[in-house]
Amino acid sequence: MFDYLHDQITSLDLRPGDKISEADIAARFSVSRQPVRDAFSRLANLDLLLIRPQRATEVRRFSMREIEKSRFVRAAVEKEVLRRASALCDADGAAMLDAALVEQDKALETRDVSHFGTLDYEFHKTICGIAQADFAFDVIMTEKGKVDRLCRLALSKERRLPDLVTDHRQIAEAIKSHDAEQAIEVGMFHLSRLDETIERITETNENYFEAPEA
Repeated sequence: MFDYLHDQITSLDLRPGDKISEADIAARFSVSRQPVRDAFSRLANLDLLLIRPQRATEVRRFSMREIEKSRFVRAAVEKEVLRRASALCDADGAAMLDAALVEQDKALETRDVSHFGTLDYEFHKTICGIAQADFAFDVIMTEKGKVDRLCRLALSKERRLPDLVTDHRQIAEAIKSHDAEQAIEVGMFHLSRLDETIERITETNENYFEAPEA
């Protein structure tokens, strides 16, 4: 049930601001409301649901403050990971990066956005492995998950797959060449691609975002 609801939200089948009912979900899965409540609580902890007493639970809208915080944390971790990966990359690491890019090219060719999302996670996990910092991937995955819905909107509406694959290829080449500064420069540019997405979505779907705090 948690996995189903998580997928519904992150795939944007449930949009920011959509109402969701414990009773409806319990009826759909033929279960009591307690496991639904547990699933809702887990989703709320991931900032995907907004649960308020005496009011309808809804899919959480994007928070500009949380997005900024998430991107700050991820950028700081990614810089160190890219620096270490560039220093430690060996022939096996280079081969893993090349293999990852082959799979991304296949996803690009078929425009398989969903599969590319999986490959994107795996690419960053591979870099963390090369950097001998597997623990860093947990942080990256957590922070990345907080903005993935925005990224999915970008992929579906702006057809940005070719740009993202190009970024990944340049990052991989820099790591293989032990050029840490280039890897970091491209990596930070890669993360900054979300800026245009946020601007575009705030213009076209302002209701997807929480009202700014007074």
